[in-house]
Amino acid sequence: MLATSRTLSVRNGKRAILAAPRPAAVHIVRQRQLVPARSINSVAQTDRDTITRLLYSIGTKREVERYLRIFSSSSDANQPAKFAVIKIGGAVLDQVDELALNLSFLYRVGLYPVVLHGAGPQLNGIIESEGIVPDYIDGIRVTDAKTLSIARRVFLEENLKLVAALEKLGTRARPITSGVFTADYLDKDKYGLVGKITRIDKRPLEASIRAGALPILTSLAESDSGQILNVNADIAAGELAKELEPIKYGTKLKLREFKELLDNLPRTSSVAVISADMLQRELFTDTGAGTLIRRGYKLYKHDSIDSVGPDRLRQVIHDRDPDVLAGDQSVTGVLNELKKAPYTIYGDEPMDVVAIVTRPEGEIPVMTKLLASRSGVLNGIVDNVWHAIKKDHKKLFWTARADDENRAWHFERADGSFTRNGKSLFWYGIHDVDEVEKIVKGFEANGRIARSFLPVGPRHRPSAALGTRSYSSFARRVLPGSQRGYATAAPSTQPKRVALIGARGFTGQALTSILSQHPHLELTHVSSRQLAGYPLKEYAKSNITYSNLSVEDVEKMEKEGEVDAWIMALPNGICKPFVDAVDRGAKERGTDRSVVVDLSADYRFENGWTYGLPELYSRENIRAAKRISNPGCYATSTQLLVAPLLNHLKPGVWPTVFGISGYSGAGTIAGPPEADGRPTTAPKVTPESLGGGIRPYALTNHIHEREAGYHLSHLLADPSQAFKVAFIPNVAPWFSGITSVLSMPLNGKLNAKNVQELYEEKYSGEKLVTIKKEVPTLPDVEGKHGWSVGGFQVHSDGDRAVVVGGLDNLLKGAATQCLQNLNLALGYDEYAGIPL
Repeated sequence: MLATSRTLSVRNGKRAILAAPRPAAVHIVRQRQLVPARSINSVAQTDRDTITRLLYSIGTKREVERYLRIFSSSSDANQPAKFAVIKIGGAVLDQVDELALNLSFLYRVGLYPVVLHGAGPQLNGIIESEGIVPDYIDGIRVTDAKTLSIARRVFLEENLKLVAALEKLGTRARPITSGVFTADYLDKDKYGLVGKITRIDKRPLEASIRAGALPILTSLAESDSGQILNVNADIAAGELAKELEPIKYGTKLKLREFKELLDNLPRTSSVAVISADMLQRELFTDTGAGTLIRRGYKLYKHDSIDSVGPDRLRQVIHDRDPDVLAGDQSVTGVLNELKKAPYTIYGDEPMDVVAIVTRPEGEIPVMTKLLASRSGVLNGIVDNVWHAIKKDHKKLFWTARADDENRAWHFERADGSFTRNGKSLFWYGIHDVDEVEKIVKGFEANGRIARSFLPVGPRHRPSAALGTRSYSSFARRVLPGSQRGYATAAPSTQPKRVALIGARGFTGQALTSILSQHPHLELTHVSSRQLAGYPLKEYAKSNITYSNLSVEDVEKMEKEGEVDAWIMALPNGICKPFVDAVDRGAKERGTDRSVVVDLSADYRFENGWTYGLPELYSRENIRAAKRISNPGCYATSTQLLVAPLLNHLKPGVWPTVFGISGYSGAGTIAGPPEADGRPTTAPKVTPESLGGGIRPYALTNHIHEREAGYHLSHLLADPSQAFKVAFIPNVAPWFSGITSVLSMPLNGKLNAKNVQELYEEKYSGEKLVTIKKEVPTLPDVEGKHGWSVGGFQVHSDGDRAVVVGGLDNLLKGAATQCLQNLNLALGYDEYAGIPL
């Protein structure tokens, strides 16, 4: 990257970066702006994928992907997206090729930075060669008419040189040397033709961004009368940052100017001083790099609820506590628990982070709650609160849900951990497992933690042959400067065998195609009564011939351990004999049963089966499951749509979902045979039969209506309370892809931004969920492996929200989701074999 010494950036919400060789600087300012209508083509996408993989080496995959998603542009020019503003010092321009590579890097991962450059060293060299001695007062260049004339020429030359270097790399750039900054004289008698910016015109920047070109600016300004004025580039970058409501801002200002800048930015802004070789780490990881300066809030710690404010604390618990949101606890129950023992509440003044530590006399303290807002996590406030806790307590235990999106944060701060029944127990300050077990036994006896963590370790010794995983860990001793390591098992890479029953339909065909790309799973048996004896075309890893497995064949295969997993892709009502056969075979074998994933509706309401929708329900339960019911396509989209707004539903009414699916969702029938007699599949509903329109069907009591309501009820504070969804399905004349429109009556006033934030918070870090401002359309979902949501609207009365979601009914609505569940249950990475 840039061959430099020190850099500066100001962060607001997230980080930015500045790179600088002495004495100049490159400063990045992250902000909001309109985005280009044109996106990078497929070649650039390949570059982006390559760069993304390289970024994984400097941060966790989740961190990198979250920041890439945050920094990437929207395709809707009417909606703002985040991008970077970069101030480049003149000395960096001498390394223009290397600079262009860095800017091209940002461009190719989806950022459209606005680049503002100086040219101080170049200007000094020219004016000195012409016998003019540079004159500075208070660090400001005194500018006369001759100096300004040279400055204009130098700025233009350096600007065009950078544009040419970018264009040479295939990165579109547009020179903008005037028309952005309007200024008055700073002090004409003292400084000459030096300006103080009074107005910024964003339109040239917006036009460049829309055209897919990086705007390359100089810091020259014009007065209202048309006089060109010289403006310090650092100051110009600062004014641009304020005008564009930055997320981050960087500049080589003095410390007093740091304070002045921070006084004009949101309190969450900060300044980071970093080295240039830390560019990617600063941009794409939570920890960032360098020295941080921030105008933050004071931290507090109180020993009573009254000192914090009961209403404020109650609201934080109601809004953020995962146990309360999941219905496992109530707000009142949480507060009543605090009456049982002394406690300390830690946090910051706006309560972006609240932590509660119980500390009975003579016992090890337990952090019972750590409740952070998104701002608290992204701005590092949670770490500041954590340091305050650690300063007070040399030993500490705490728990977190196994599906916590910030679970990695807990592992990084723990000396040991253990996961069981959907929760992880963490601790630091204790390094002997026997002591840990003794302490946990005391906790359970006194009711300080749930009775689920003993013994501290696997319930039985894991069998390496079967690939059984343990979830206990102790931190390994690490050398100074190395990364902390944990003994928790990594995702399995052990090859395993899977059989597919019911491969003739569209879903079966999609499954064989996906399994063909899986790095660890081998498809060994494919069963179809009609296609028995014919070769399987969609699978490329080995030659497979269709068979026609009977119930007896399945029982024998399970008894002899021929496969590790079964996928049942059969029509509704047909699966049970095959599942029963697997059960009988496993019983005779006397060892662990194979995993069964059923794509029909037969087991979606059955006790003993785990419902496999990882984005909403416990991933840990799926990992531990042997019998998994794959959700229906409409039901998946409906639940993902409703869940973020569930706590905002008006009592006594139903949300309504209007769904439209491609005709592949209606199933298949036998088609005319091929020339060699091979049977073919034809859609049950053809586009021609729809006459170019849509056909509503099953207008009440659709199976997915009942399925969605039944499982969403588990997310309510009282899961025993019945929950219903009004669902109206329609079939359309395209092949695959579902659009679902949710209309949700609200129990209070919300606006569209509030609604979008609920979805962003709910699905933060979910790799198969895409959140966009505009309405998802068919190209956003057809052939895609995830779920898209957008078009967030609220009625003018503020009492009804409308949100649009979509997925491919054969992929995220069936085959892709099946593979997610199979990966989890077999110990693989959840997304193994799924193109992301």
